[in-house]
Amino acid sequence: AFLASRARRMLVSERIALYTKPGCHLCDVAREVIEIVCAEQDTDFVEINIWDDPADADRFAERIPVITVDGVEVAHFRIDPDRLRAALGAA
Repeated sequence: AFLASRARRMLVSERIALYTKPGCHLCDVAREVIEIVCAEQDTDFVEINIWDDPADADRFAERIPVITVDGVEVAHFRIDPDRLRAALGAA
């Protein structure tokens, strides 16, 4: 799973990544916000389960969800749609 996760991340072209873990209610809320903004911006996102990669688990376990745009962390725990739109426009 570790190699598959790394390979998948290297192949995806989505600008937004949502680092998540199963059963995370804040992740569900963040996903909804990201889906709305992605529909507006005609873009997509990738969702990465942190338990698939030990490095992600170490890095993000206490701060899930984490949202990145073009590899740069823009939020954790909660994401405001306007903040995500601004991050997409600034990148």
